Amino acid sequence: MPEALRKIVVENSDEIAKNWLEELASKKQDDYTANISEELYHTTNREFVNVIFSSINQKRNTSAFEDFSERLINLGWPLSYITDGLQTFRRVTIDFILSQSEVVDSNSFSKIMSVVDNWVEPIINQLVNEYSGSWEHTVSLQRLALQELSAPLIPVMDNITIMPLIGTIDTDRAKLIMENLLEGVIKHNAEVVLIDITGVPVVDTMVAHHIIQAAEAVRLIGATCILVGIRPEIAQTIVNLGIDLSKFPTKSSLRKGFKTALKMTKREIVEKGEPKGKEITEILGSLK
Repeated sequence: MPEALRKIVVENSDEIAKNWLEELASKKQDDYTANISEELYHTTNREFVNVIFSSINQKRNTSAFEDFSERLINLGWPLSYITDGLQTFRRVTIDFILSQSEVVDSNSFSKIMSVVDNWVEPIINQLVNEYSGSWEHTVSLQRLALQELSAPLIPVMDNITIMPLIGTIDTDRAKLIMENLLEGVIKHNAEVVLIDITGVPVVDTMVAHHIIQAAEAVRLIGATCILVGIRPEIAQTIVNLGIDLSKFPTKSSLRKGFKTALKMTKREIVEKGEPKGKEITEILGSLK
């Protein structure tokens, strides 16, 4: 019986696919599909049904499952698209087989359902596994990208680098800050590192402890940390908590910290005035 039913389904795949697509289209609601173009929705559904029939026809192509799952993730479609679609396919297929049967009793109906379930369940498992694997891989790549952006060390001048910090600082991020600082100081031959905490919403004992540890580690390899971006409320919190930041310079803004860094590296900002008198004559003469 399973082979006979398989033959019926494969030979009538166009009609079953048409019924399935029509039912999916009728269910399109104001969810993730609302802003999807009709062409993209229809193309994806057609690709989905091709994957299904390929599996039923005993031509299970692992790469097809992987490619389709990755496509859904790139489109931002949820896992429910797969499960809902396959449940609809199960119902449409059973209805079609019953419509082709001359006699339908409880026994034959049960057998038909069992056969169709044996087709659909492996597809659900395979697609869900591939979707989950692709999603986990995508999330891991995004996590790595966020980690790289969470503690960047930016060289702005010879021997001067800046690390702007935004958001909360937990233990894992503090470890990353320490690693990036030490590696960056060596790589860029930095003498002064400006740690900008303007974007850090809260500085408590733990955050301050991590910053002090990072600054002390930088000092041990021959560089100096300047803590900048200390807002009045942050300064008050630090004082109330009794946190000692006297071991390295602190400034209220990045601008002031950068001026201090220039002085520490024996440089300064010189404002040039408008050229007058003899200077203007010399400049004009040089243009002839």
